[in-house]
Amino acid sequence: MTVHTTIYRGLIVGAACMIGATMATNAWAADEGSIARGGKLYDKWYKVLKVEAPAEAHKLYPADKKYADKPKANWRCKECHGWDGLGRDGAYSKGSHASGIVGINGKAGADVAEIKAILTGDAHGYADKLGDADLTDLANFVSAGQVDMSKYIDPETKSVKGDAVRGKAVYTTMCVNCHGADGKLPKDMKPFGKQMGNPWEVMHKILNGQPGETMPALRAIDHQISADVMAYLVTLPKE
Repeated sequence: MTVHTTIYRGLIVGAACMIGATMATNAWAADEGSIARGGKLYDKWYKVLKVEAPAEAHKLYPADKKYADKPKANWRCKECHGWDGLGRDGAYSKGSHASGIVGINGKAGADVAEIKAILTGDAHGYADKLGDADLTDLANFVSAGQVDMSKYIDPETKSVKGDAVRGKAVYTTMCVNCHGADGKLPKDMKPFGKQMGNPWEVMHKILNGQPGETMPALRAIDHQISADVMAYLVTLPKE
């Protein structure tokens, strides 16, 4: 075997490896896209689908809790299970949003078909509200998209475990055009400084995007970057 033949074969093998790696990356990216969309559905599915919210309360939401007469609230997955996915064991263990309902953390890693069956069952009632692709995205989020937010947010103090300097570099290049230098845009949004009173919600939206908006989702990159951005948001005006 000549040197040229050896080099040629090496190039072919190398190219094959690069193509394989690219295909794997694309497949991973597609999954992340599904998960991010599922995160938006978890947030406010009817906004994503551009349909009216149900007029009647969700049958699983307790009748004695604050949002029992507000279907627009109690049909949102996050209202029962929390932004952190821990339900009664997480940030929604107390306060006005406490429903006493378990989180979705018990279904992390579960089979997507199993989760879809739960969602379309009579109790959850999504069979006539979400299409199959929507159900798949939401199930992908539940199964593979949950994030241990305690790594980035102190559950007791709500303080963010991030670097504000690094976060500013990201915010002023990726976020500033839509949200403004002081974090007060769009005008119908609460200032970011004030929103940081609920860092779990902010992190969920940074990772997955805002329902009904073109906001990019940062889920596919290191979640510490999202925490760094939040650390910077804390420094922005509250009013």
